[in-house]
Amino acid sequence: MQGERSTHGAPDLRRPGGGAPAAEPAGEPVDLEVVAEARRRKEAALLDFGVGQSVVASWLYAKCHRHLATTAIPTAAVTATGDGRCALLYNPYFFASLDFDGVKFVLFHEARHLMHRHLYVDEELRSDPVFTLAAEVAINHVALRRLGRTALPEAVPPGGGAPEPVGVDPDAVYRAYRDDLREQGLDPLPYDDFSRTDLTVYGELRRMMKHETPRSGHCVHLAEGAAGTGVPLDPETVAQVGDDVLREVMQSALRGGRSAREELLGLADRTAGGGERFSRLWGRLGLDQLRGSTPRTRRVDWWQRWLTDVLASKLTESERLVYPKKHGAIVLALGHEPMLTRRGPERTKVVLVAFDTSGSMPDAVVEWLTTLVGQTDGVESHWLSFDGTVMPFVPGERVAGGGGTDFRCVVDYAEGRLEVAGKPFPHEPDAVIVVTDGYAPHVTPADPDRWIWLITDGGDDWPERHHRPMACHRVTSERQPRKPMTPRRST
Repeated sequence: MQGERSTHGAPDLRRPGGGAPAAEPAGEPVDLEVVAEARRRKEAALLDFGVGQSVVASWLYAKCHRHLATTAIPTAAVTATGDGRCALLYNPYFFASLDFDGVKFVLFHEARHLMHRHLYVDEELRSDPVFTLAAEVAINHVALRRLGRTALPEAVPPGGGAPEPVGVDPDAVYRAYRDDLREQGLDPLPYDDFSRTDLTVYGELRRMMKHETPRSGHCVHLAEGAAGTGVPLDPETVAQVGDDVLREVMQSALRGGRSAREELLGLADRTAGGGERFSRLWGRLGLDQLRGSTPRTRRVDWWQRWLTDVLASKLTESERLVYPKKHGAIVLALGHEPMLTRRGPERTKVVLVAFDTSGSMPDAVVEWLTTLVGQTDGVESHWLSFDGTVMPFVPGERVAGGGGTDFRCVVDYAEGRLEVAGKPFPHEPDAVIVVTDGYAPHVTPADPDRWIWLITDGGDDWPERHHRPMACHRVTSERQPRKPMTPRRST
């Protein structure tokens, strides 16, 4: 039919005078026919997502209980508000100016943006304009391939004029990157390597001498620059919805859903090189089971950094005791140990440290733990050794063990049910650190979230497979751990 832009029988909604309709200015009356057609294209796109094109997008939009046609925004956006709700906002004139596949591209792009924000939480990173551009490149690269497109869709920009590509063209950005590096006498990566992961795109763009972030009237994420878009994105809501979506997609993949498996593995691969946070996130979701590989306990030379981070999270109250990630990364690069910093007044926290004396205990581990916990500001530490019984001690004393190991005595003592020398443990610990080889009957503390297990070489890492899982990490004795820096107060 003359004037149709879609193979789905859409009516011709172009205005007299030619050209597809641009987004109407906010506040103007909306043509009901335009709204109905925009809604039809939106629903058809979501149906395609549900039958396999994007399981992630399908679940995410299922979490958006309100889909609102509005001229308050020029294109489309997903909002997340502080009441825990998400909504899809879309400009009906913008959707009417796109064909069916163009609407699908925009919806995929917006869904991926919310997941990208859920995965990359560092505010300093997100405030970098280069990272904003890298996110657009990475998201559109995936969208083009996932949806089988060879080019971006086009639409008339707000205010009218010739049709423009919707969003940032990954190929155009790559060409600018390639030319820039060649002018510097450097070798650019081939496109496939350049676009392999989200952080690869970011790292390569940072090699450029000139960064010219494209401005697009069709991309709400770039229209107002890197400082923000004005679209509400409450961090807690984004985190909750993102976690829910990933869990639903993982369950679908584990039940044999081929599309869910493919998309989830692709999403995980794009976060490669993102650090320990991503390892824990994908580990909790069951990525190893999905890949068909044996789950691996995280084994790193810098297990001390993991413990510092986890201990800080156990002791945090209103974000008072924190691990400074950016500064900590610099400290590690300089060859020093990480530290805990503290913000504002806070009550003393209680840490109970228990050493299993029935097996071999690396002296360096004991020394490092003593220094970390003993010098952490605002922490009162209590120490005990155990085998079949618990024996409180003072750091520096050597306590000989002997019999078989029983974790139950540690749990009972920490929870006030077991007395030693006629006295129960006088506090409710905020964190319990157990250093052991793990070989003893398993236990379930009343509050597993407070427990941290350090498993010595060759030990059993059952706590992270337990129900409920507990923080667990192997300690390594190949290197002598350096003494941690003294925790200090932040100014």
